[in-house]
Amino acid sequence: MKFYKAPWSKLLIITSSLVTALGAGIAIGFIWSGHEVLTWVAALPIAIVAGSALFMIRGYTVTANALLIHRLFWTTRLPLGCLESVLFEPDAMRGSIRLCGNGGLFSFTGLFRNKTLGNYHAFATDLRRTVVLRFPSRTVVVSPAAPETFALDIAASSHAA
Repeated sequence: MKFYKAPWSKLLIITSSLVTALGAGIAIGFIWSGHEVLTWVAALPIAIVAGSALFMIRGYTVTANALLIHRLFWTTRLPLGCLESVLFEPDAMRGSIRLCGNGGLFSFTGLFRNKTLGNYHAFATDLRRTVVLRFPSRTVVVSPAAPETFALDIAASSHAA
């Protein structure tokens, strides 16, 4: 097993920091306004930030037959037995639209689409370190530290599976 960190890009750091600060500011503003009817609205920005934080990507572990994607409180397992290809493709998510998921608050996760990849699932934190894994029925994009080495380790694990 080999663990790879999920480094945050400057874009992710700035977006997450600004949205968190904005959410806290909105919540504080509603609380200080004294409108009891609007008190529940103060919790909404905090809930959005906290909910998004749950889905952040902490890292990836390559095992003998699977890729483990570490979240805040759980791990997503991708079996590698049917992997068709793995390739380090910097900026693979360029030109993508988010179909469902998170587009930059603590991570880029969910279902996305672009002309090159079609529909794909992203578990990324740095859009310049993207590695594309192609399976028969889906495509997955991740962004580990040392993406070239990661791609080699994944390829070796998928052949061993």
